[in-house]
Amino acid sequence: VSLSLDKTLMHTCSCHGLKNCIYVFALVGHLSMHRHKQRAGKEGQVLHRSKRGWVWNQFFVIEEYTGPDPVLVGRLHSDVDSGDGNIKYILSGEGAGTIFVIDDKTGNIHATKTLDREEQAQYTLTAQAVARDTNKPLEPPSEFIVKVQDINDNPPEFLHGPYYARVPEMSNVGTSVMQVTATDADDPTYGNSARLVYSILQGQPYFSVEPQTGIIRTALPNMDREARQEYDVVIQAKDMGGHMGGLSGTTEVKITLTDVNDNPPKFPQSVYPMSVSEDKVPGEEVGRLKAKDPDLGDNGLVNYRLIDGDGMSMFELTTDSETREAVIKLKKPVDFETKRSYTLKVEGSNPHVDPQFLAWGPYKDEATIKISVEDADEPPVFVAPSYTFEVEENAPEGTLVGRVHAKDTDVANNPVRYMIPRYTDVEQFFSINSEDGMITTTRPLDRETQAWHNISVSATEIGGHHQDTKVRVNIKVKDVNDNPPEFATNNEVLMCETVAPGKVIETVSAVDKDEMAHRQHFTFSLAPEVAHNHNFSLKDNRVFMCSVKDSVRLTQDVYYLPIEINDNGFPAMSSTNTLTIRVCSCDSKDTILSCNVEPYVLPAGLSTGALIAILACIVILLAIVVLFVALRRQKKEPLIVFEEEDIRENIITYDDEGGGEEDTEAFDIATLQNPDGANGFLPRKDIKPELQYPIRPGIGRPAANSVDVDDFIKTRIAEADSDPTAPPYDSIQIYGYEGRGSLAGSLSSLESVTTESDLDYDYLQSWGPRFKKLADLYGTKDCSVNDGDDGEDS
Repeated sequence: VSLSLDKTLMHTCSCHGLKNCIYVFALVGHLSMHRHKQRAGKEGQVLHRSKRGWVWNQFFVIEEYTGPDPVLVGRLHSDVDSGDGNIKYILSGEGAGTIFVIDDKTGNIHATKTLDREEQAQYTLTAQAVARDTNKPLEPPSEFIVKVQDINDNPPEFLHGPYYARVPEMSNVGTSVMQVTATDADDPTYGNSARLVYSILQGQPYFSVEPQTGIIRTALPNMDREARQEYDVVIQAKDMGGHMGGLSGTTEVKITLTDVNDNPPKFPQSVYPMSVSEDKVPGEEVGRLKAKDPDLGDNGLVNYRLIDGDGMSMFELTTDSETREAVIKLKKPVDFETKRSYTLKVEGSNPHVDPQFLAWGPYKDEATIKISVEDADEPPVFVAPSYTFEVEENAPEGTLVGRVHAKDTDVANNPVRYMIPRYTDVEQFFSINSEDGMITTTRPLDRETQAWHNISVSATEIGGHHQDTKVRVNIKVKDVNDNPPEFATNNEVLMCETVAPGKVIETVSAVDKDEMAHRQHFTFSLAPEVAHNHNFSLKDNRVFMCSVKDSVRLTQDVYYLPIEINDNGFPAMSSTNTLTIRVCSCDSKDTILSCNVEPYVLPAGLSTGALIAILACIVILLAIVVLFVALRRQKKEPLIVFEEEDIRENIITYDDEGGGEEDTEAFDIATLQNPDGANGFLPRKDIKPELQYPIRPGIGRPAANSVDVDDFIKTRIAEADSDPTAPPYDSIQIYGYEGRGSLAGSLSSLESVTTESDLDYDYLQSWGPRFKKLADLYGTKDCSVNDGDDGEDS
C-alpha cells in the first residue's frame, strides 16, 4: 500500500500596490510503499520486501486570505484507493474539523477560516486512511505540519513612546541623545516584512537619526539653551527596508537642553546712584543691586564683593540668600556736615566656571555705586559722652557744680535748651540753667547721706523737631569733717572688784562718719572733770585700773568714765563719750559671779524648772476655759430626731388677746385696702381689660383711716361684685355644709349674721353637756349673736 500527497497551488495576491505577483507553492509529499511478493516455483527461493521510504514536506497556507471559497491546503491519497469509495480519509489534530476540514472521499484538505500568523504560526495535524465500512486502518497514522505563510500586515510600533531626553547645550555635532527602538509583529525570517529603517520627520536641522539603529544625535553646533530650551522631534520606523509600500509607525521625542555655565554675569547698569540719611544707624540697608546671569542653578550663581572706593570703611556688602541681590548696608554713621558723598565699586563673579568655556570669559562684571549723604535734623550732640563733677558737702544753695555743653550739628546750628529730667533727680537737689547748661545745687548736700548723685541732662534743639539727647552726669559730694568721732560700741565694761592695779580694764575704739584722711587717727583722753581721779587712767585707747582700795564695791557699784575722742581732722572734731564700768564679784579665777548690789548674797528666786511648771499650768487652765466656752456656745441637738416631723402638730400658745372690733390701736385698716382702687377703678392683673367698669354709684367707700370692719368688708364685697374683670383681693368664704352625715350642719356664725334664714337649734339640747353652751346661745329663737361686743366669744 502506498500513500502519496501531491499538491500544486497557484494563488494570486495583491502586494500593497506592487504589480500582481503569482506565488506558486509546490508542496509535494511522496510516500511509496511497495510490497513485492515473489512466489518461487521451487523450494528455497527467498522472499524480498522493499523497505518503506518517503519524503514528507510541510504544507503552507497564506495568512489573511479573504477569498470567497475555502483555501485548498493539500490532498491525501493512498495507493490502495482504487477510486471506488471504499477508502475514507480521517484528519485529526490542531484545528481539525474547525479550521481544517477534509473530504473523506477525495482527501482534499481546505482551510475554512482566515488565519493570522501572529496569533499561531503553525498547526500540527494527523492523517490516516481507513476502510469506510469497518473503520479499520489501512495505513498507520502520519503527522504533518501546516505553516501559516506571513504577509506584511503589521506596521512597526514604538512600545515605550513618547520619549524624553536631555542633552547639554553647546554640545558638539554628533553627540548621542538617545536611542529609540520599534518592533514589528511580522515574521523577521521571511522577506522584508520586519526589516525596519528609521528616519526623522520633525526636528531637522537640529537633530538626526541613524537609519539602522535609531540613535538620535545632535546635528547643529552651539545650540543655546537661553535661546531655545525644548525641541519636539518625530521619528519614523518603516518596514520593507524602507521601500515604497512598507508600513510605518512614528513616535515623538521631547528633547530638553540642559544648562551649562556659558554666560558671564552682567550688571544692567554701570553706575547705581544711592542715598542715605545721616540719621541712619549702622546695620541699616542703603540699597540693592543685582547682576543678571541667564544660566540656571549653580551656573547662574553670582558672588559680590567691594573692590574699591572711598566708602569701603563706611559701608559693607552682604548677599540676600533668597533674591541673590547685593545689599549695601551702613557700617559706620555718616555725617552730612563732614562728607556728603561716597563711591564704591562692586564686582560680581561666577564661583563655578566650566573649564570647557574658559575661553569665553571672563566670568565677572563690575559696577560703580555713588552714595549721597542726605542732611537730617539731628538732635544736639554733647561735647563729652559723660560728665563727672565734684561739690563739697554742706555747700550753700546755688553753689556751682559744673557745666554741660551740647551743640546743634546741623547746618542751621539752632540754639539748645537744657533740662534735668525729674525722674533722675527725684528730690531735686540740682537745677540747670536752660540756656548755658550751668548746674547748681538747690540745698546743702550731706555726703554721709548720699555720696554720689547720678543724674541726666537733656538737650533739645530750639526751633527744630524737638529731638533731644541725654547725657549722664555723675556728681560726687566731697567730704567735710563735720561729724565728731564716737565709740564703736556702747557695751558696759564688767570689772571684777578684786582687779589688780595697773591692769587693762577695756580697750576702746572709735568710728567717724567722715572720711579718714591719710595718716589721720583718733586720740583718746579723759574728760577734764575726771582727769585727776584715783581709780582709772587712760593711755592711748586703753583704760587702766589705777588703785584699789580695800573693796571697790563698797564705794559704788557702777562708774561712769567720760572719755574725750578727737579725730585730728580739719577742722578738728571731738566728742565726749561715757564708758560705763560695772563692778562685779568674781571667783579666784576672775570669773564673774554676780554684778548685783549684794554680791555675796544670792537673791531668792524660782528655779527654771519651777517657772516652766507654772507656765504649763497656766496654759492648761486657758485651754479648759476655751473648751468650756465653746461647749456653752454649741447649739444643743435633740436626742431623738423625727424624720417625718410635721410642723402642724406643734401647738403654739399666744397669751395676747385681741381687743375686738372697737380696738382701734391693734391694727391699721388702711393696709388691707387696695391702693389701686383709690380712684374707683380696679385693673385686671392677669390680662389687659378691654372695657372699664366704673363702680356703681351709691356705693360708698370708707375713709382711709376708717376702722369700721363691717363697712370695710361690705365695701370690698360690693367692689368685687361690681367689677367682674378684677380678681378678688379679699375672699370671704361661707361654709354652709359641715359634712356628710353631720346633724349639726354648719356652725358658722357669719352665715347667721349675713343671712336671715330661720334655723331651729332646739336639737342641741339633746347633744349632751359638751354642747350646753351652744344650746343656750342658739336654742332660743329670741337670742341673737352679738356682733363685735365681745371679741373673745367670736
